[in-house]
Amino acid sequence: MGVETSLGEAIEIRRSRRTYDPTPIDPEMVDKLQQLIARYAEEAGVRMELVLDNGTAFEGLRRSYGMFSGVRHYLGLIEDKRDPHSAEKLGYYGELLLLHAVTMGLAGCWVAGSYDRKACPVILQEHEALICVIVLGNTSQDQSGREKLIYNFIHRKTRSIEEMYIADTDVPDWFIAAMEAVKRAPSAINRQPVKFSYKEERVSAWVERKPDDMLALDFGIAKCHFAIGAGKGTWAWGNHAEFNY
Repeated sequence: MGVETSLGEAIEIRRSRRTYDPTPIDPEMVDKLQQLIARYAEEAGVRMELVLDNGTAFEGLRRSYGMFSGVRHYLGLIEDKRDPHSAEKLGYYGELLLLHAVTMGLAGCWVAGSYDRKACPVILQEHEALICVIVLGNTSQDQSGREKLIYNFIHRKTRSIEEMYIADTDVPDWFIAAMEAVKRAPSAINRQPVKFSYKEERVSAWVERKPDDMLALDFGIAKCHFAIGAGKGTWAWGNHAEFNY
């Protein structure tokens, strides 16, 4: 398996991959992923289910629009409708798990719509909904021509970190490092919707409209990157919630 990278390094090297080698994931990696899933379920009450060797939800052009090939493994993110912060938590812990997968040498991609939900072998309770999946698997080191085209299109405009936060004073180095990590956070069509504040030495984050599920996922992902970039600290859940450094 080689030497694993750190989560910070995983943020640097992660790319959304859409072309996969449909081979099994190493059993040791699967065991580590399942341990993390169980840990996050206990830690934050999030439910994520690992689907292995079943690519039915991505087969055919009707659902995936030809954007994905070779998909056999993915993580189902299951929202608890009773928890108002469930989608945000899934964004946070789903991205954390994806970055851990990258440290193991796997590739991945967040997928919100271009798959067949009904074909996902995930059993849901009445209070649950499958809101997103994260594709995982083995892939070649280099992006395919199609992947490069998609990446360049989505990332044709990326905000500077100065556009993503406000402050009432000079910010510390750890905050800049956290914002650099946020800049690399994936979001729907690379919209980078989350803003951060550093005022009176207190950090908070918000989005400018009431989060729907997809925006809440982006919110959680950005918070995850911030915490990793900061090197320590924990977030409270919700809009305008604060970061405890």
